Parts: sequence; structure tokens; C-alpha cells
Amino acid sequence: MTRVWFVRHAEPDLSNHDELSRGLSTKGLADCELVTRYLEDKAITAAYSSPYKRAIDTIKPFADANHLEIQIVDAFRERKISNSWIADFDGFCKQQWLDYEYKLDDGECLREVQQRNITALEQLLLRHRDENILIGSHGTAMSTVINYYNHEFGYESFRKIKGLMPWIVCMEFEGFGFLGMHAINLLDN
Repeated sequence: MTRVWFVRHAEPDLSNHDELSRGLSTKGLADCELVTRYLEDKAITAAYSSPYKRAIDTIKPFADANHLEIQIVDAFRERKISNSWIADFDGFCKQQWLDYEYKLDDGECLREVQQRNITALEQLLLRHRDENILIGSHGTAMSTVINYYNHEFGYESFRKIKGLMPWIVCMEFEGFGFLGMHAINLLDN
């Protein structure tokens, strides 16, 4: 059995408006210790991440403590929304969840996000059969992966996890066969 530990990044520093270089807030940096402690006994053999700094920084303390090099996989990045400010972001999110093909002219639809994440995940499932691996990720990207295996995970489920940072989901596979998943809210422990 292969276990994939998806870790949604900790609280970001919203004073930095650049998606790629946005790091973590002071609270987010402190919460990385929760991630490290939770994962320490999971026998993780490889670490991957979105190229976004907040995702890398969330799993870096764990990777460093376990002598794992974080390998960047561009496909695990968060969705591209738009080059412009979205005034009604919640309305935009809801519309995307209701119509997986909906996107703004310079953005991605959730189907595109899901397809690139699932393709990348399947490559790792081939490479790391019967291992435990870690992926530093994002709320929407992770949610589209969950939705791929559990179609009941939709807008209302996404809305419930919107503020959970960090958030961990463990998915179990036999080959490409999805066996199940469980979510861990570290802030409740």
C-alpha cells in the first residue's frame, strides 16, 4: 500500500501579494512544528512540493529533520485565478465548484487543476509504490484531488476547509486503486 500525505500550507503572509514568493505568517511558521511532529512517525521516504514558497516552507522543517530533499513539482501548484483582482472571490469559487469548466480568461478551471494534479500524483504512485510520501500543497489543488476520488467533496466541503491551515490529508492506494483517505486538522489536536 502507498500512503500519500498531502499537506496544505500553513497560514500565509498576506502582506506579500506575489503568489510564488509569498511565505508564511509568524503563526504559520510556528504551526510548521505541528506538521513536523505529526509526520515524524509516518516513515515518509520522499518529499515533494508545489513551487510556491508557502507550501515548501510548511514541510521544510520536517524534510530537513528527516534528511529529505524537497523535489519541486510544478503541477502541484495552486490554480491560476486571474491576472486581475476578483471583487467577489467567494462567488467566483462557488461558480468554479458548480461548473468545473468555469474560468476567467487568463485563469484555470478546476478541471485543468485536477487533471494536472492527478497526472503528477499518478507518476509518483508509479515511482513510490508501497512507500509513504509527502506532498506540500494548497487548498484548492488538494480539494480537486479529493474530488477526483470522492465526488461528494464539492463546494460546501471546500468552504469548510477554507480556513484550515495547515491541513493534512492521507490518501491510501494499491497501485492506482484508491483505498480511502482521512483528514487531520492539526489545530484541533
